[in-house]
Formats: sequence, structure tokens, C-alpha cells
Amino acid sequence: MRKKELYDKVIAYFEQAMPVAETELNYGNPFELLIAVILSAQCTDKRVNMITPPLFHDFPTPEALAASTPEVIFEYIRSVSYPNNKAKHLVGMAQMLVKDFHSEVPGTLEELVKLPGVGRKTANVIQSVVFNKATMAVDTHVFRVSHRIGLVPKSCTTPLATEKYLMKYLPESIVPKAHHWLILHGRYVCVARNPKCESCGLNGICASSLLIK
Repeated sequence: MRKKELYDKVIAYFEQAMPVAETELNYGNPFELLIAVILSAQCTDKRVNMITPPLFHDFPTPEALAASTPEVIFEYIRSVSYPNNKAKHLVGMAQMLVKDFHSEVPGTLEELVKLPGVGRKTANVIQSVVFNKATMAVDTHVFRVSHRIGLVPKSCTTPLATEKYLMKYLPESIVPKAHHWLILHGRYVCVARNPKCESCGLNGICASSLLIK
């Protein structure tokens, strides 16, 4: 099967099976989403959604969070992974928003990655979800699923290489949705251990079942 044909079949499947695909992080505005995405690094969305309501309530603006300390924020997020570092990142991020960005979440990769705790993946999520830009955030789910299906070759050994390859074949208009398709498929069907191939709608299409290289 040619690469374009595979992409067409995968896109057609997800368009029918998952016409609405959105982030599972709970948020009310771009600032809250930025906090949630920073917290979600190596942590489940379910856990992040459990701890963010009081954090959002007590620190509703960049100014409020910037005026706090990592020690205070730690108590709100202590149950997530790496709470010490993330507490420092959140306070530093808020302080930079206030100082350099007029308390507004910026919309470009170059600006976003300047913020503490924000790498390329987080920046791409913000650009995609908030600004509806054609950016592909490659997390562990996207990396695993895109390789298993055969959307990217084995030579794409890094998230950046995977991102660039996916962007070559995905129509720009569906990139924001495709990001969530791959995440959700990896989270609930094409799981890391014991993937649910028998109930997967891509069984018979993906490289893992057809042994496409």
C-alpha cells in the first residue's frame, strides 16, 4: 500500500469513527490550558483534571499566579509527576506572561518556548487548540500510534522527525483534529501494552497487521 493511500484510509476511518476529537484537559481559557498542558507532561489528563479546579479558582490570572511562590503552588499540584519542577515552571511562566506578554498567552512557537516549562510539544498543543494552527504535537501516544500504523517510517526516531513526516502527508486543514485522533486512539485502543487490535477499526490497514515497512 502506498503511503498516500494509507493516509487516505486512516483519515477516512477517523473522520467517521471520531468526527469530534478534542483535548480531554479541562480548561476555561488559554491561560488555564497552558497550565494544564504544562502539568500533563508525563502525567495523565485525568490526574491533571482532578487537581486543577482549586488551582484555577485561587490563581485565575497570570498576575495572581506570578505573585505566588513555587512552595505555595506545590501544595496544589503535589499529586502530579515532578511537582517541584512544575511548581517552579508555573510561577516562572506566569511571571514571564506578565512581564513580557501583557499577561496574554502568545500564539507563536518562538514566543511560547521562551516560557518556563514550555517545550515544542506544549507549544504545538497551545497553537493547535487555542489558535487552531496546523501544528502537530508529538507525545508518546502520537509517536507510538503513528509508527505502529505505518504513517511514519522506522527512521523517524525522534518526536521532531515524526512531527515533520506527519506534516508532509496530513492535509493542513485536519492537522489539529488529527493530533487528537492519534492521542485518543493511543490512549484507548492502540495502548502501549496489549493493544486492542481485535476491536480496532484500523485492523487490516495498519502496518502492524499488514507488516508494511
